[in-house]
Amino acid sequence: MSNKPIKIGYSLSLSGILAANGKTALLAHKLWEENINNKGGLLGRPVQLVCIDDQTNPNLVPDIYQKLLADEETDLIMGGYGDNSIKPAMPLVIEHKRFFVGLMGLAVNQEFNYENYFAMIPTGPDPGVALTEGFFEVAAKQHPKPETVAILCADAPFSKSPVQGAKDNCAKHGMEVVFEESYPLSTIDFSQFIRMVKQSGADILFMCSYVGDSVGLVKAIDREGLQASVVGGAMIGPQNGSVKTELGPLLNGLVNYEYWLPVEKLMYPGVQEMIEKYQASALQEGTDPLGYYVAPMAYAQLQIVEQAITATQSIDDDKLAAYTRDAVFHTVVGDIKFGKGGGWTEPRVLTVQYQHLTDHSVAQFREAKTQVVLVPEVLSSGSLIYPYTKAKNGMA
Repeated sequence: MSNKPIKIGYSLSLSGILAANGKTALLAHKLWEENINNKGGLLGRPVQLVCIDDQTNPNLVPDIYQKLLADEETDLIMGGYGDNSIKPAMPLVIEHKRFFVGLMGLAVNQEFNYENYFAMIPTGPDPGVALTEGFFEVAAKQHPKPETVAILCADAPFSKSPVQGAKDNCAKHGMEVVFEESYPLSTIDFSQFIRMVKQSGADILFMCSYVGDSVGLVKAIDREGLQASVVGGAMIGPQNGSVKTELGPLLNGLVNYEYWLPVEKLMYPGVQEMIEKYQASALQEGTDPLGYYVAPMAYAQLQIVEQAITATQSIDDDKLAAYTRDAVFHTVVGDIKFGKGGGWTEPRVLTVQYQHLTDHSVAQFREAKTQVVLVPEVLSSGSLIYPYTKAKNGMA
């Protein structure tokens, strides 16, 4: 093996409001790095990840990637976690014509339409719709069918695509949006917003929120005694193990999206071993104790890079991108093929209801029965408890 490593550079939010997910991604990346080097590296060379903290500040990202390309002399670069870390890097990536695989960036490439960008996120070719369609599909099948919708979202750029997707899905299922409100990201007490939702009388409360907001919203819903039939939507936070354990039984009845869970139909080759290794290190690393949301996707992100390098026997950006546009990749989150805009050709977003949670222990979230996959049907692990208040009160 050559002593000169293949250096892969990127930024992650290891501090700031997205640090919890950024740290989880880094641990998963380290597990891949260790595994690949134990197997002899790539192209007969060890692999070295060079990760720089962008502090959840998109203004720092361009300079970080400039440093990675110039000072760090990285062989390859890849995208960090989410829009904040990926989108600001895109102009430089495009200028240098680099092969670029991002982690969970929602609709990042709609603006750039860059052919060498690929997204490790299961939202498919129409991200906003895919992220929200399961929520409304499940709601539309209930009896009596809910007819009216309240939309409550963070006043931030990331909300725009899911909220528009929610409206498109409302129209598809013949539902009427009777209330729409956004709140500042600085909001701490969400009680006034939940009271406004109650006054609207909406059957469904659809929310699009960040991690801290999601916690505050769920607590306010409980405190104000919201009686809506279906509650949840596109909330970032309930997927995180720390948030799961903080909220515990308050999550009962909530319907939200997830990307991977330890249910039978999602146990793809290698994922259980990876999760076990991740969880064994999570406490020491101070990361999400479960890792279900970010870790499998982050590990698979580097499996894409690995398989492209192995197949082409190259670290040439053009060759890697050309291969990735046409190949089927075998990863810990299943087989993946990329399509137009670098998204997955087929969406695989999970719509989940949290059920039968009795305490705040992390152990109960390792049981499939507490996080029931509703759709897609081919991956389902149970049925919706309807209405929300029935599931919230622990009734089956």
